[in-house]
Amino acid sequence: MTAPEWTRALSLRMPATHRGVRIVRHQVRHFARMEGVAQGEIDSLCLVVSELLANVVDHGGGGGAMSEENLITPVEMGLEFELSSGSWRMTVSDQGGGDPGEVSALLKSEEPPDLEDARGRGLFLMRETVDELSARASSDGLGIAIVAVRHFQSPGDNPSA
Repeated sequence: MTAPEWTRALSLRMPATHRGVRIVRHQVRHFARMEGVAQGEIDSLCLVVSELLANVVDHGGGGGAMSEENLITPVEMGLEFELSSGSWRMTVSDQGGGDPGEVSALLKSEEPPDLEDARGRGLFLMRETVDELSARASSDGLGIAIVAVRHFQSPGDNPSA
């Protein structure tokens, strides 16, 4: 007998700041724990949410702001997170304009990061962690939304069945 499919969802909007990244990461971690996700999968999930949201703050309209006081204009970031019995789907959106086609090309690049550079490893780490990574225009039309999907073995799954 196959375990029934279930889906739980979490939706958050925060100012596009690094403080907001920490708050959202904490909320996602707590949500996943309460839903019984294994710690290793929570670690992967938190890596992806941190990298995607940090990119919003640094490149998607947040201007690298540490807190709301540092924002030049009131820019938000959004997270739509769906957790199913064997996968999760995360959509992170910004309000920083941009071309989804250009971002898609970056997401699909197989070029390894420059190890001499202090930055630039986030997209590489996400590509290695998730099963699907894509970009599109955000639903409010003000920026870009990146969608990440990962499939994993649920604690109740039986691979030998």
